[in-house]
Amino acid sequence: MKTDIHAEDSRLAQIRVGFLPLTDCAPIAVACKLGLDRMYGLALQPLRQPSWTALRDRLLAGQLDAAHALYGLACGVQLGLGGPQCDMALLMTLNRNGQGISLSPSLAAQWRDGAGLAEIARRLGRPLRLAHTFPTGTHAMWLHYWLAAQDVHPLRDARCVVIPPPQMAAAMLTGALDGYCAGQPWHAVTEEQGCASLVADSAAIWPDHPEKALICRADLAERQPQLASALIETLLLACHWLDQPDNQEQAAAWLAEDAWLGLPAETILRHWRAHPLQAAPLRFFDDGRVNPPASADVLWFLGQYRRWGIWDGAGDADIARALCRTGLYRQARRVAAWRAGSGRRRCGADGRPALAATGWDAAQDRCGFSRSALMQCSMGGEAFRKQACGAARDLRIGRRTAKRRAAG
Repeated sequence: MKTDIHAEDSRLAQIRVGFLPLTDCAPIAVACKLGLDRMYGLALQPLRQPSWTALRDRLLAGQLDAAHALYGLACGVQLGLGGPQCDMALLMTLNRNGQGISLSPSLAAQWRDGAGLAEIARRLGRPLRLAHTFPTGTHAMWLHYWLAAQDVHPLRDARCVVIPPPQMAAAMLTGALDGYCAGQPWHAVTEEQGCASLVADSAAIWPDHPEKALICRADLAERQPQLASALIETLLLACHWLDQPDNQEQAAAWLAEDAWLGLPAETILRHWRAHPLQAAPLRFFDDGRVNPPASADVLWFLGQYRRWGIWDGAGDADIARALCRTGLYRQARRVAAWRAGSGRRRCGADGRPALAATGWDAAQDRCGFSRSALMQCSMGGEAFRKQACGAARDLRIGRRTAKRRAAG
C-alpha cells in the first residue's frame, strides 16, 4: 500500500485490490468507476487475478492489500489448509447467491427427465468428473453438499478437480468434465457455447448463502483500522448502488470491459436477472442485510471441513470471532444510517433462517439444507441415509428414486 504513487493522488491511500472475473466482483468495479473510493480518501487499484490460488498467494506475499475472495478461501487461509497459514480479516460480505452447478447437455437432459444423480452416475459406469474453483472455497462446499444430498459421495463417487472459473468452458468443450460448480457469468457462457446446462442454482442449496467477502491480512486491519473502515464504507456504497435494478445494465457494461470480465454485457446479465432456475437473486446489499461479517457463516464452513476430513481442529467459535471483524464493520460511518432492524436475517450455522425472524416454512425448503443433522452425520450412517432420502424428495431427484429411498 502506498500513499504517493501519483502527484494528483498524493493524499489518497493507494490500495491494490485483487479480484477474479466474475459478476460478483461488481462492487470493486463500481467503486472505481463512480469514484466512490476517493470520497473516503482511497484510490483503489483493481488487479485481475487468473485463479483463486494466485489471488491467495499474492495476498499473502503482500502483492495485494485486499481482495474480493471466496468466503471459504478466507477460512482456509486462517486455518492453514492447503497452503501457508496466515491470520486473516474478513471485513464484510460482498454478495449472496449468484452461483450454480452445470452438467453436460446429455447429463442435464437425464436430470430434467427425472433421473437421480446417483442413477446418472451408475449409467456412466465411472465416477463423475466434476470441477470447482478452490479446495476450501464456497463452490467446493456447495458441490460436495449437493452431491451428498443425492447419495453421491463427493470423495468416492466423483473425481473433483480445481479449475479457475474462466477455464470451465474450455474443459467442458473438450469433454474433460461432466459438470462444474462456479460463479456467474460462466454458466451463461457454457450455455451459450452449448457445452453445459445449469441444473442447480446455489440459492436452492442454501437460500441467501454468503459468497464473496472483502478480506485482507489481519496485520493490515490491525495496523490501519481507519483505512480498513474506509474500504468497507466505499464498498458498502457500491453494493447499495448495485442493488438498484436500474443500475444493472450500466454495471454490466462496465464489467464487459476487457480489464474486468471481457464478455458481452448481455451474457453477464443473462443470469443476473431473474431466470427459471433462480431460487433467489444475486444480492449485494438488500437493505444492509447482505454485508455484515457473520460468525455463523464461518461456523458452517468449519463444520463442512470437518465433515469431509479437511480439518479436525477445535475452537470453532474462537476462530470465527477472530476472522470476522465485526468491530471494524460497525465503525464504518455509513453502516448506522443503513441499519434496517437488525440489519441481517438471523440464521443458524446450518443456514436455516430463525423461524421467529422470517416465518420460514419447512415445507418450502426444497434443498434440505435446514436439516441440522447434516453437519454431524457420517456419509455411511443411518442419520445420513434418512437425511438423504428427504433431500432427494426436496430436490425432486425423481419419483422412483425418491420412493425407493424413502421405502428403504
